[in-house]
Amino acid sequence: MTALPVQPAHRLADRPEQQHWLVTGLWADEAVGIIGGEPKCCKSFLALDLAVAVAAGSPCLRRFPVPRPGRVLLYPAEDALHIVRRRLDGICAASGLSLAQIDVQVITAPSLRLDLDTDRGRLDETVAALKPRLLILDPFVRLHRIDENASGEVAPVLAFLRDLQRRHAVAVAVVHHARKGGGAVRAGQALRGSSEFHAWGDSNLYLRRDGNDRIVLTAEHRAASAIPSVTLALTQRADALALEPVQPHGQPEPEPTPSSIDERIVAALADADRPRPFAELRACCRVRNATLYARLAAMTATGRIVKTGDGYRLAGH
Repeated sequence: MTALPVQPAHRLADRPEQQHWLVTGLWADEAVGIIGGEPKCCKSFLALDLAVAVAAGSPCLRRFPVPRPGRVLLYPAEDALHIVRRRLDGICAASGLSLAQIDVQVITAPSLRLDLDTDRGRLDETVAALKPRLLILDPFVRLHRIDENASGEVAPVLAFLRDLQRRHAVAVAVVHHARKGGGAVRAGQALRGSSEFHAWGDSNLYLRRDGNDRIVLTAEHRAASAIPSVTLALTQRADALALEPVQPHGQPEPEPTPSSIDERIVAALADADRPRPFAELRACCRVRNATLYARLAAMTATGRIVKTGDGYRLAGH
């Protein structure tokens, strides 16, 4: 039998490791979690927006950068495939993208039961073959025949998804319903069924309607502070529908946190084949000139980026 690892207290790290994001502020890298809310709160629209953003490397909801884009594997268990296609087309149109150019793979099997060993094995093999960055399962209620209120039945299903995440280094987002009339308690506690759902998530996103029937998005993370809540609206452009952040009348757009701005800068420079001038970075990062100058200076001072005569580039590129 091997003894447990031990380290003297004075040798422990005196600061947390840098937070790594799949979608800055919304979803931690390789995190499992819940996209939760009452019916008709646009949970599926938010899940599809995450899918498009991660697959394309474009900002989720046109606001939140994606530092680590990659393939997305989606299982829409509730909506007809032509509806899923139409929604993805709309989100792509809102983001200035073409659906044919992004790598979203859709599982088209008529059913997927996470409480059955056979279906677990099939999902495991699919993830192993496709190596997605993000797996989206929508909604949980269509993926099993267990009692969602029984912790002993819910825990093994969530444990399988956690094991899938660890073995394949994939983020897992599960769409799940909240109880009707749960507005008086914390969003995570309002999730339908066992408390295992709330405890399981590394990153959880919650959608609620406020007293004015507006959709409000809040985020909760195991290892990072939460962003301020964001008010969303389902907007239509021609035939396209997509969620968009909206600001209450008269209120300025909130300034992102320094860490969020740094992630935007890194994302803007990562795939560039040349240094990017300040004006281009300003357009990509969507922050005030003074704020961007300050973050560029700080990142240059730490050696994370390099300033050249033509603009800025990542160190080592």
